[in-house]
Amino acid sequence: MATNESALTDEHAALRQNVHLMGELLGNAIEGHLGTDFLDKIEQIRGLSKTARSGDEDAHKQLLDFLHSLSDHELLPVTRAFTQFLNLANLAEQYHVVSRHREQVGEAVDHLEELFTHLKNNQIDADTLHRHVQDMEVELVLTAHPTEVTRRTVIQKFTGIIQCLGELDRSDLLPREREEATERLQQLVSQIWHTNEIRDNRPTPVDESRWGFATVEHSLWTAVPRFLNRLDKRLEAETGQGLSTTAMPIKFSSWMGGDRDGNPNVTAKVTERVLLNGRWMAADLFVRDLKALSAELSMPECTPELQALAEQMTGEGESEPYRVIVRELRRRMKITRAWCEERLNGEHPDDRGVLHRDAELIEPLQACYDSLCANGMSLIAKGALRDMLWRARSFGLGLVRLDIRQESGRHTKVLSELTRYLGLPDYAEASEEERQAFLLAELNSVRPLISPRWQPSADSQEVLDTCRVIAQQEQERLGPYIISMASTPSDVLGVILLLRESGCPFNMPVAPLFETLADLEGAEASIHALLDLPWYRDYAAHKQMVMVGYSDSAKDAGQMAAAWAQYRAMEGLTNLCKEKGVSLTLFHGRGGTVGRGGGPAHKAILSQPPGSVNGHLRVTEQGEMIRFKFGFPRIAEESLALYASATLEATLLPPPEPKPEWREVMNHLAEDSLAVYRGMVREEEAFVPYFRAATPELELGLLPLGSRPSKRNPNGGVESLRAIPWIFSWSQNRLMLPAWLGSGVALRKAIARGDEDVLRDMMANWPFFSARMDLLEMVYLKTDADIAAYYDQRLVPEELQYLGEKLRILLSDAVQVTTELKGGELTGGHPWVRQSIELRNPYSDPLHYLQAELLFRARHVPEAVLSERDQALMVTITGIAAGMRNTG
Repeated sequence: MATNESALTDEHAALRQNVHLMGELLGNAIEGHLGTDFLDKIEQIRGLSKTARSGDEDAHKQLLDFLHSLSDHELLPVTRAFTQFLNLANLAEQYHVVSRHREQVGEAVDHLEELFTHLKNNQIDADTLHRHVQDMEVELVLTAHPTEVTRRTVIQKFTGIIQCLGELDRSDLLPREREEATERLQQLVSQIWHTNEIRDNRPTPVDESRWGFATVEHSLWTAVPRFLNRLDKRLEAETGQGLSTTAMPIKFSSWMGGDRDGNPNVTAKVTERVLLNGRWMAADLFVRDLKALSAELSMPECTPELQALAEQMTGEGESEPYRVIVRELRRRMKITRAWCEERLNGEHPDDRGVLHRDAELIEPLQACYDSLCANGMSLIAKGALRDMLWRARSFGLGLVRLDIRQESGRHTKVLSELTRYLGLPDYAEASEEERQAFLLAELNSVRPLISPRWQPSADSQEVLDTCRVIAQQEQERLGPYIISMASTPSDVLGVILLLRESGCPFNMPVAPLFETLADLEGAEASIHALLDLPWYRDYAAHKQMVMVGYSDSAKDAGQMAAAWAQYRAMEGLTNLCKEKGVSLTLFHGRGGTVGRGGGPAHKAILSQPPGSVNGHLRVTEQGEMIRFKFGFPRIAEESLALYASATLEATLLPPPEPKPEWREVMNHLAEDSLAVYRGMVREEEAFVPYFRAATPELELGLLPLGSRPSKRNPNGGVESLRAIPWIFSWSQNRLMLPAWLGSGVALRKAIARGDEDVLRDMMANWPFFSARMDLLEMVYLKTDADIAAYYDQRLVPEELQYLGEKLRILLSDAVQVTTELKGGELTGGHPWVRQSIELRNPYSDPLHYLQAELLFRARHVPEAVLSERDQALMVTITGIAAGMRNTG
């Protein structure tokens, strides 16, 4: 399979070569399996698609006629061919980014060095820089992705392909070695072609958590110490002091197995199992590392303190004290692993010798480190031992911390049932003041509230069981308890009471999640009321985490209005907590797409309100983007460097306060875009039928794409649809509606009001607005009105097609006004973004046309070959996702 090379610049010669190689190897695999005639068909489709992209109407008609003529049996292998090419092109591009960085490291162009140079140029002194790096906390929260369809076994083969590309990139490779590497690459590509890339059954939450653990095992486990070593060297070069082993700027949490909001498949038993699986995996990884570490630490010289520790472990003097300590840790780690295994098998083993607290691992390792340094062996200490110390602090004995998320109404229901059972006024009917009085009285009471004779409903029992699982964990195994749809102090206090009544021995952080426009507008007042309660401030130790929901607020209000509401909410919360003397951590619930708050992470972090980062960043990374950002060690290392450098820059060189005229223009933009967005999505009577006809939304709910249902309420309409499938559906037909609807009209009105100069000032000098415009630009590059029109023509009833035409006119004007403000053609921030999309179009276009054909057949010819047709539809979904990259 040839590639569209002409669209790429000479700068990307290596990328072109790898993409061409991937296409050739895939062509070999297809030809070997299905024959030359079938490969010729694929080439004919690709050639017609490429020619049609150049504007040739005849080629476009021939392409559609050819695709329509395919039988149900041919649809699956054709969709697989184009999908696999897009996946392989993505791998080549990922490797290209990494290899280019590798060549440049040491030449003053990596993220960290650029940052430190920038900080020095802005008179940030060495002590200030060192202190902020030491205190920095970046926490990445891995979440499942309902539209991630790629199987783990295929992802592992992707890893092998990246390794092969690295081998082929070596200049010292002998001809025989090059031949072997190419042969291995061919084997992997052929394995992928002969593997069913779509899972047969919907994954369980436990399956999803294993996928997240695999990312840690195969990538992050290696990337974290690599990144920290780089950070240490840069920091020492700039400040004279390296990174302390007690500092941990990077940590990881997960929602996989803990996010039960709207997902009945996440139960207390599932959460318990996921926590045990994490402990087993951490123990297994540490057992391997401790074996290698024992071989390294053979030296006898040590401090008296370490000698005493070694003797305490064995009861006698030791000539190799470091090895004694490491071997004892390994012995206990093996016991821990076996204990987890027995627990997972439903047994109740003795826990003697089991490691429960991170300190039981960290303290002996730290003692070894300190002893080596004290005896002139710092070089040895800063090798494998320090890597393990950093892993112990970053991952701990649980591998990742597990967040718990639940919807506020579930807690209200429990308390309502309980108060009715006790003969008290119904909690659900009480005012907010009455609820707070009741909750505070019970929190201060010494007697239990829950009677063992009470028999709650199954739903309420599940909430209580989850609280009991939490109570049985070490606090360091868990992240915060996140409450979705939270709006009042009682939402937080109610969770704390249920945790206390379930025997929780620690003060678990509770984070309200504000995720609709109304929630965001009321966030500051809600947290103000919460922090005005002295009991709560003591409980929270003057710390507060607040989660900001990007997905649902954008679905509720449109991207422009939601972004401004998010900004104002974060700004208000930052100022409030500063005034109250409370340390605030903002938790950003971002996704991969613009409509879910996604886009380039560096710009996103630097566009936050001044003072809101303050050395702390907590952000979600969902399935698809986990693979793109953290799927391979070198890519993960660069992603970690990017997050750390952006967090430091936003802290030490915060963006400017918005000028009054900027605020005024943004208020108008938000108001105007909101009116257009809701006028279409909520008030246009034909919108819901049009949406369901023009996109694969209904079909998405039937496919095994994730453990969570696509709707919170299975009987509801668009308003009950989760934000991810809502956005994902629109990306499939290339209209990308949630990311831009309303923005173009709002910008056009601002210009008509005479605000064009202010808009240009905002683009040039306000990172928040500049980032919004860059993201819009990237979205517009991925839209395709002609493809969206084809979906309408093939799938939408004639009486509804006027709506699609109206939306495409709005899109055209939105693109035009953005181009006018940008002063030239759209590039998505970088020329290579356009080139990347143009490279993929000849391969993604046939998938769009085939998907529309498959949807038509599914809706009009239900007796067709269901298994093959449905699988082909799933393959088009994953292929289009690969072509669009950040689609969910």
